[in-house]
Amino acid sequence: MTSINCQKQPLRRKLLAQRQARSADWWQSSSDRICDRLANCDDFINAHTIVTYKSNRQEPNLDRLFAHTTKQWGLPRCVGKDLHWHHWQPTQPLAIGNYGILEPDPALPQLLAENVDLLLVPAVAIDRGGYRLGYGGGYYDRLRADPCWRKIPTIGIVFDFAYVDSLPIDPWDLPLDAVCTELGLMRAELQVGVTD
Repeated sequence: MTSINCQKQPLRRKLLAQRQARSADWWQSSSDRICDRLANCDDFINAHTIVTYKSNRQEPNLDRLFAHTTKQWGLPRCVGKDLHWHHWQPTQPLAIGNYGILEPDPALPQLLAENVDLLLVPAVAIDRGGYRLGYGGGYYDRLRADPCWRKIPTIGIVFDFAYVDSLPIDPWDLPLDAVCTELGLMRAELQVGVTD
């Protein structure tokens, strides 16, 4: 195990415990505020096709965004070590897939990066530089390593307590363009001279 992983694991456990300790009312009202902030940002307004996630383990709940019926939506399925994206609309059913995550029907049409305008990324934490602490599976790292997906604007979604000054960074980590919390939408700050 690398020293960076040793730093990430206890931080991940701590932040997940903090998130799970929040009340259901706080979780929903904070999620609604995140949705309101997203719905009013230019990246969202100008996007036709948005890929996102369904809340799991008390992640911010973005279901309120699905009321924007003019948008085309995409949700992922975990297939092996990769995310496969499918066109999805809120009226279509979901099934529990890997890791207990709600996933679209695999028969729905796949969604290619070239047809996506915005990627909303779940996280355990995000820092001021846009670096993300995920769950350790590397799904979004592998997705964003693909040059086609790397071009798509990204907004990381976390509650404000998980928007931190800095996180341990692995060499393969790529910063997100922005982060949205219940307190606002912030662009990632350029970090110069970051080292391992």
